[in-house]
Amino acid sequence: LSRAMNAPATPPAPTSIFSETQRPNDTWLALAKQEPALEPELPIVDPHLHFWHHKSGYRYFVEEFGRDAAESGHNIEATVFVECNAMYRSTGPEHLKAVGETEFAVGMAAMAASGKYTTARAAAGIVAYADLTQDEGLLREALEAHREAANGRLRGIRQRAKWDADPVVAGPVRAGKRGLFLEPEFRRGLEVIAKMGLSFDASIFHPQLPEVVSLAQANQEASIVVIHTASPLGFGGYAGQEKQVHADWRAGMSELARCPNVSVKMGGLLMCLGNFDFSRAEAPPTSEQLATLWRPYIEDCVELFGADRCMVSSNFPVEKAGVTYGATWNMFKRLCAGCSADEKKKLFAGTAKRIYHLD
Repeated sequence: LSRAMNAPATPPAPTSIFSETQRPNDTWLALAKQEPALEPELPIVDPHLHFWHHKSGYRYFVEEFGRDAAESGHNIEATVFVECNAMYRSTGPEHLKAVGETEFAVGMAAMAASGKYTTARAAAGIVAYADLTQDEGLLREALEAHREAANGRLRGIRQRAKWDADPVVAGPVRAGKRGLFLEPEFRRGLEVIAKMGLSFDASIFHPQLPEVVSLAQANQEASIVVIHTASPLGFGGYAGQEKQVHADWRAGMSELARCPNVSVKMGGLLMCLGNFDFSRAEAPPTSEQLATLWRPYIEDCVELFGADRCMVSSNFPVEKAGVTYGATWNMFKRLCAGCSADEKKKLFAGTAKRIYHLD
């Protein structure tokens, strides 16, 4: 105890505005140009949405989401809740504490179903957290607890593997070590959830794409969803390397596209690509500006994976630090303008419904 008390404190990892979630500035967001919704009747399933009471005090529950959805003018039919370390149980076994988040998500779904705050079926599916590397008995107990708590809504698991040697990029919310997806214990855990019919949301930075390729090839029965467009990096040690980053990202995604069990959630580029500094901008970007910034990645995803394996997503309220909900969907609609009507149905709703088994 004496040695522990006298040991030097571990310095916090260097951070930037892009390395961790930022609290949205509502006054600044109000400066956004008002845009009518493009193709307002097109059904949308938002497959990556969080509810939380953030450590900064910022709250994003069904009421806040319902307001964003209504003001956007877009036809949001349903959402998938994705784990975000919200409302864990404060007591009980460690491996079951995350079940509290699933219980919370079901509560949000019930609030949405009342129709008081939104017409969307919020949290129609739930992607929960579980440590796939833990003892198989504990893992199965946790998964069954999630399934029971989800009341028919459990669709997948996310365990973040983001890691980078640059501490500014890695940030405070990262995997404890590199190469999580390469560990035999993790792959055994992935087999367990695949046999339960659950998908896996893969959270990585773009240099880790070869790890996902290896994972997908070794676990061909698993349904793997690469989120946030595989998070191409543009800040920290990657700043000023736009062409090289895109070339490396495209090479990795081209290889990954050969794995038929992998799909992609497009979007979620604000906090990693870092090519829009919302901390200094006079106002949020318009959908046209956002389309110009994100075009090289969104269009390439559709080209490489096709509409059958791509889905658009908001990553709200994380992206709300720099963009509005309405501009996000208008951006996607601008970038997908050349797609057929059938392709648009898949990109905006159909693929998400199929991957997450939504009615």
